[in-house]
Amino acid sequence: MRRIAIAIAATVSIVVLLFSYRTSTNQTSVTAQVPGVVRSPSTSAPSAPSATGSGAGTFTGEAADTPYGPVQVEITVAGGKITAARVLQVPQESGRDVRINSAAVPILNQEVLQAQSAQIDTVSGATYTSQGYVQSLQSAIDAAHR
Repeated sequence: MRRIAIAIAATVSIVVLLFSYRTSTNQTSVTAQVPGVVRSPSTSAPSAPSATGSGAGTFTGEAADTPYGPVQVEITVAGGKITAARVLQVPQESGRDVRINSAAVPILNQEVLQAQSAQIDTVSGATYTSQGYVQSLQSAIDAAHR
């Protein structure tokens, strides 16, 4: 009976170790792996517009905190329309973050260009990133209207 208890305890220990093993050990520059993400030193303050008072230029939204890390968006406005949207920061701490955001960021960028506002759909499977994106995007749009 004692041998059975030891065997069960050993089996449980091995199963726990197997499930806790992290398969993604590649921690090299994951920034380059997320399409649509531009890594540059940035601040939360909006950039100066290229034409004073016209609402044209490039505007950086404030970084929005999510449970997995900050999300920060930058938009380019010309002729009163959003002509480009790009992400300056997204969570990239794990391979899972990279996989999720590499799929979500291009979709979110495209949605902004189509909607011309922060009223965009959440990307399934990237809810926190989508919510942070919308929050930062609204901040950038507000800066463009000042």
